[in-house]
Amino acid sequence: MDILFHNADFAVCIKPVGLDSERDIPAALQQLLGGEFFTLHRLDKNVGGVMVYARNKASAAALSKAIAQGDMVKEYLALVHGTPPAEGDWEDWLFKDSRKNKVFVVKRQRNGVKAARLTYRLLRGGEQSLVRIRLYTGRSHQIRVQFASRGFPLVGDHKYGSRDSATAPKLFSASIAFPYKGQTVRYEALPDWEECL
Repeated sequence: MDILFHNADFAVCIKPVGLDSERDIPAALQQLLGGEFFTLHRLDKNVGGVMVYARNKASAAALSKAIAQGDMVKEYLALVHGTPPAEGDWEDWLFKDSRKNKVFVVKRQRNGVKAARLTYRLLRGGEQSLVRIRLYTGRSHQIRVQFASRGFPLVGDHKYGSRDSATAPKLFSASIAFPYKGQTVRYEALPDWEECL
């Protein structure tokens, strides 16, 4: 597992596809760096990319506050089927069916329904298009559902409509930026997909 940065307050790593962000990654960081690690956000097991973990309770509180206030900016790269418009600002109501572990876009607010917002820009169009996405809300399966609901399922995302042979959704946490000691720090990485090279 690649570690992009670490100090006494936090560690930034690239989560590999297939590892659980709440159990496997903190355990791996503990083995590599020692000490305690606090999970601040999560990625689906079948998604990889840049993640930050706090190394003490004070940092966990400060970074959690940054997330709650919208001061942690998370951007993703995704490969989708079809060519969406050049850019978009999408807001939806999402409902999670916990029994099926599946999320649905619904028409109106009701019990268990959460607001979801993202913006994106098209980096390269085609049969499979590369998009860069900024998340404003961190809902379960949010990117996957919002793109699939508009007819652009993620490549490899068989749960939400893709019929290709890829083994996991082509979704990657490419950038995280947040305030630290009076300045904004930013950490970035690219997926190893051939389509991004």
